[in-house]
Amino acid sequence: MTQYETAAKLIPIHILSGFLGSGKTTLLTRMADYYKEMGCKPAIVMNELGEVNLDGQILGSDVAMTEMLGGCICCTIRGDLTLEIKTLIDEHHPDVILIESTGAANPLEIIDGVTEAAMYTRTELRSIITVVDGPVLIDRQKRSKDRTFKLMREQIRCATRLILNKADKLEPEELVLAEQTIREWNSYAPLTATIRCAADLEQLAAGAPVVNRAAAGHASTASDGGTPHEHSHGCRHTGQEHPHGCDHHNDDEPESRQVSKHESHDHVMAVTYYFNRPVDSKAFELFLQKLPENIYRAKGILTFRDAPSRFLFQYAFRESDFIKINPQGDVHDVAVFIGEHFSRGALLEELAKLEG
Repeated sequence: MTQYETAAKLIPIHILSGFLGSGKTTLLTRMADYYKEMGCKPAIVMNELGEVNLDGQILGSDVAMTEMLGGCICCTIRGDLTLEIKTLIDEHHPDVILIESTGAANPLEIIDGVTEAAMYTRTELRSIITVVDGPVLIDRQKRSKDRTFKLMREQIRCATRLILNKADKLEPEELVLAEQTIREWNSYAPLTATIRCAADLEQLAAGAPVVNRAAAGHASTASDGGTPHEHSHGCRHTGQEHPHGCDHHNDDEPESRQVSKHESHDHVMAVTYYFNRPVDSKAFELFLQKLPENIYRAKGILTFRDAPSRFLFQYAFRESDFIKINPQGDVHDVAVFIGEHFSRGALLEELAKLEG
């Protein structure tokens, strides 16, 4: 019996939350590798707003994974989460399940979906781990009324574990300010400052059980010492009297207002673009450098005319990274762009030029 098994054979579930580009996939990869090294079999649920799962290419084919694409777990595809968890368990018999939510998700609705699965499978929600992008938190504080900032606050409030990532990109006084801000919103969850999510994985894996109290508008957790406490000051929606806390708009609203039906991220847009041919690497890097500020996250798989291998690219807040990969199976060249109220037409026009 491993440290992840109990007499009741409950399967622990960890939710990885955090805004787009914060480092969730890096942490997910680290945790999956840790479990495998410990002789355990992890399974993964990956949620993407786009139509394809790109981050899954990093994990390899030896990890059981289900993809929930084209929407957010906490809204449009929330009802599928219980079924996906049950299918993973029935088909792969994992020792632990890791759920990486889209960065636009409010964790409370995901908590509801995960705990609902416990009615049909022997699962136990162990932790909600929120990865905070330090530089973005500092930047968004200057615009404290925008929805992205408010969503980051909700993700932090709902966490039972907090990781302040990209600490190396903060000045000492900025690091202190970021930690103080996080502590104002969540004073009880353990907080670790990291570079590339290099946290203590043993501590993250040993999270205490989380008890859901969504009907009361908050969650209850057990601290490291085993003493229950409540999220009495946050971790809830502020919408209308909808049973799941979603703020649905009038069907007569313009199409631009009906992109999403969730109050936490109805300002978030996702555009998926499939490439028909290889592109020039320098032209593509220049294209990324010129992206407007309201496109804050992009990722994709590309073939370059001037390079022998294919690449997974990631872009977040004016910084880009390219990783050589050998995709598993038939994987198309594709790019997904996520942002707030950007011009879809202008973006598609620039992408078409790259293929010209």
